[in-house]
Amino acid sequence: MTTPTPTASPALAFRVDGFSTLTAGLDYAAQGVTGFNFFSSRGELDAVLPYAELRLRALDMAGRLAATGLERGDRVAIVAETSQDFVEVFFACQYAGLVAVPLPLCINIGGHDAYVERLRAMLEAAGAKLTVAPADLVATLVEAADGTDVFRVATAGEIANWPAADDPVEPFGPDEPCYIQYSSGSTSFPRGVLVTQRAIAANAHAIAVHGLGLRPGDRCTSWLPLYHDMGLVGCCLTPVMAQISVDYLPSTAFARRPLLWLKLLSDHGGTISFGPTFAFELCTRRSQSGGLPESLDLSRWRVAGIGGEMIRANVLSEFAERFAAAGFDANSFVPSYGLAEATLAVTFSPLARGLSVDVVDRGRTLEVDRRAVPAEGNGRSRVGRSFVMCGRPMPGYAIEIRDSQNLPRPERSIGRVCIHGPSLMSGYYRNDVATHGVLLENGWLDTGDLGYLVDGQLVITGRSKDLIIVGGRNIWPQDLEWAVEHLEGVRPGDVAAFAVNRDDDSERVVAVVQCRVTAGAAQELLRGAVAAAVRRAAGVECEVVLAPTRSLTFTTSGKLSRAALKADYLGGVIRDIAVVPGDRAHAERERLAVAS
Repeated sequence: MTTPTPTASPALAFRVDGFSTLTAGLDYAAQGVTGFNFFSSRGELDAVLPYAELRLRALDMAGRLAATGLERGDRVAIVAETSQDFVEVFFACQYAGLVAVPLPLCINIGGHDAYVERLRAMLEAAGAKLTVAPADLVATLVEAADGTDVFRVATAGEIANWPAADDPVEPFGPDEPCYIQYSSGSTSFPRGVLVTQRAIAANAHAIAVHGLGLRPGDRCTSWLPLYHDMGLVGCCLTPVMAQISVDYLPSTAFARRPLLWLKLLSDHGGTISFGPTFAFELCTRRSQSGGLPESLDLSRWRVAGIGGEMIRANVLSEFAERFAAAGFDANSFVPSYGLAEATLAVTFSPLARGLSVDVVDRGRTLEVDRRAVPAEGNGRSRVGRSFVMCGRPMPGYAIEIRDSQNLPRPERSIGRVCIHGPSLMSGYYRNDVATHGVLLENGWLDTGDLGYLVDGQLVITGRSKDLIIVGGRNIWPQDLEWAVEHLEGVRPGDVAAFAVNRDDDSERVVAVVQCRVTAGAAQELLRGAVAAAVRRAAGVECEVVLAPTRSLTFTTSGKLSRAALKADYLGGVIRDIAVVPGDRAHAERERLAVAS
């Protein structure tokens, strides 16, 4: 019977220092017995890949890739299915001196044509020469590669049968590239971040030592997609560089059966696992239909990391309360902040301390003056707005909050989050225009996020491009969305808020809600309830669009893409299920679409 890889390698000294490349890290990890474990959509062990075997398979495949005529530094695009095939091809590229380009397995922006279009754009931008895909996606990749530089589309199994080169392969050195990470595209088309060997080595070391405090006996559990930076760097490459075993659940399996995530943690002694806030919320909801299994044991989960989106303290508190009986400790929560442009992580909250929440006045000081003034009464003020602190920068990293003139702002002043550190990108791959838009003087990067500092700790308030400005007030779309999600019949992830310009350049708020009721009277009651919820939350009026289910657009990492949804709204793709052509709402939208 196949068993997962051990949690530790007793005969191999635990080590996180001294690796300057991914292959150096894997070469060392391969001397032990830890590795990757891939579970099925039902939680059954499908494949076991010790790091020793991964190294041998990757070296063998590297020789076969080298015989194809690819030149050093050429790009190999790999559909990042959570599988043994993906990690073998990814590391084969490292040994062969080829730049891996993880591609999303699926994109929730439409059907087949939209997926093909997005893949083709990535292949063109990366200048990929070879594409590797699961057998059931080969035809799709062939279609996407049409007209690009790709000369062949193959499966990992096919590559394993290609002839090998006679000469030994030459792995990437410390000053060479590693892979191209595409951003999730939450506010724009995805842009490729060229991650170097030095950048991944620096960030993985900082995460292991200063962020997670990894130690012998730690074990990672993950359902995060490997085409996203948190999944690839945090739950794949960093574990390799620290000889940590990982238990993988397919992302699609988590979406259908989220409690499998917790079962894997319980069954195999997981101590490290990350997810966005919605993952914890989904587990809480799914667990409410029945009692918790007596066998569920989450007491060993010492780092329950949160990142990837705005962090909601109330959701995490509900999770901690629900799963306390299974041994979950609320002090395990570790909020963090990062982005692909920094390879992954920038800040981490202190370990074993749980959430730190900053409650500030919601009125003029926050919305007009852009200052985060502590609310009176320790958070009991009715006008208080809660933000979760994301911790301090790791050693070697720095954060400044800057204004529109690029000048630093004092603590508790909201502005643009700018970062500096050893793992920042030198630019977007073959995209000088986008690079110049974010890289500042002296190696600083404008993240595109808004936030403020409190005693050196970072607080994120939202994306600058998503901010709604009405009457000189700054309104965070998340506040409106969360208010509406509390209504009966509305599920988390069913709401998107954004603003459109009027003729006088003022902004009008729009709330798009995926409607799950069919009766006309019930729909109008919901419309009124949504408008009232927005009014209570921010004191503004809004247009409520009741859209069919599956109308909202999400990025490859599962974030709501308000920019894409706004474009669909203005383009007439998003239509109210109760609106017919010729009425006033339809006419107003048509006018806005023409004006845009």
